Amino acid sequence: MKFLYDLFPLLLFFAAYKYYDIYTATAVAIVASFLQVGGYWLKRRRFETIHLVTLGVIIVFGGMTLVLKDDAFIKWKPTIVYWIFAVLVLGSHLIGKKTIIHRMMGGHITLPDHIWNRLNMSWGIFFLLVGILNLYVAFYYGPHLDEGTRTDIWVNFKVFGLLGLTFLFIVAQAIFMSKYVTEKTKKGEPLPDKAGN
Repeated sequence: MKFLYDLFPLLLFFAAYKYYDIYTATAVAIVASFLQVGGYWLKRRRFETIHLVTLGVIIVFGGMTLVLKDDAFIKWKPTIVYWIFAVLVLGSHLIGKKTIIHRMMGGHITLPDHIWNRLNMSWGIFFLLVGILNLYVAFYYGPHLDEGTRTDIWVNFKVFGLLGLTFLFIVAQAIFMSKYVTEKTKKGEPLPDKAGN
């Protein structure tokens, strides 16, 4: 359910684009992001970093898209969000004792420190690369195509391509982690192995 809630602005953006145009879709995404952040706060009395970052970027870049009637700004938005996450994730190697990924998931699973560091680094690199890929599809893919077709391709890539790549990356990470995971008991102690040790 939370997964769908996180996708709420993206799904509304896609629907509005299919029925109207990129500018209507941008306005809808801005409103949906406000509703997402507000709804989350009303329910939990706290904010999620991912929602706040997305809201801030869409207000700036979506706002410039609407004011200047230039869809280049909204096409930059996913890249900016991914690169902000990359800076936060990679920067966490330098600040504090634990990386962001370790802090987010360490309460649920136990991994060796060097594996946490490797996972964190791979997420940071992933965010950098998908940010670059978004720019390529938005501005350089299919230069022989008309502008409307290129925008259609970018919207489909933003909704399905980026989500698909993220899902595949999560699956790959889960497979990688499964080799190192130590399950925890309710008290937080590692479970004994089958020999009882």
